[in-house]
Amino acid sequence: MIGDKLYIGEMHTARAAEICQLLAERIQERLVISVAGESGCGKSVTSTELARLLNEQGHQASILQQDDYFVFPPMTNHEMRRNNIEQVGMYEVKLDLLDSNLRSFKRNESPIYKPLVIYNENKIIHEEMDVSGIQVLIAEGTYTTTLNFVDVRVFIDLDYLQTLEFRKRRARDKAELEPFVQDVLEREHQIISQHKSLADLVIPPLFDHVEVVKR
Repeated sequence: MIGDKLYIGEMHTARAAEICQLLAERIQERLVISVAGESGCGKSVTSTELARLLNEQGHQASILQQDDYFVFPPMTNHEMRRNNIEQVGMYEVKLDLLDSNLRSFKRNESPIYKPLVIYNENKIIHEEMDVSGIQVLIAEGTYTTTLNFVDVRVFIDLDYLQTLEFRKRRARDKAELEPFVQDVLEREHQIISQHKSLADLVIPPLFDHVEVVKR
């Protein structure tokens, strides 16, 4: 998404480095990693640091943001939610298209055709993305744990109440801090919290380590 703000802290870099270490032996072929969790939990910054560290290690990495795959552009979607809270849910996102792009990547098909949100213009355009040289593709977003063509699922286990201060700092506009948004986040929480059970790696609320889920 064009127009997003990122605030990268030491904890995000440290957790990204830990994930790189845990996955070192798996980066042999095309690998898809999802990074999911609730709004403001650190998905984007952790994904950005993960991609940066992988690239520094010689593993070409890139990111697909779920925010680019919303059916409607952000400000329009916000107004639709305001008019009808039932609008909030996984059906707001073209998850099937995102999954299709991941499948194309894993099949060594390039380029892929994907949407791109320009936030300040409340507009969605489309672009070609060359993935021919990429080894690791990171799918980042609230619902990405549920995608089918993911090899490793990372879940950041902070809820919307724990991320309030970060969301205030990141807010793209005043609309994101309206009391109504708390209702949206509560509805999202009810959905996203159930996805933790699908994760392979979990970052707990203190953000001080990465837990490997044993099954």
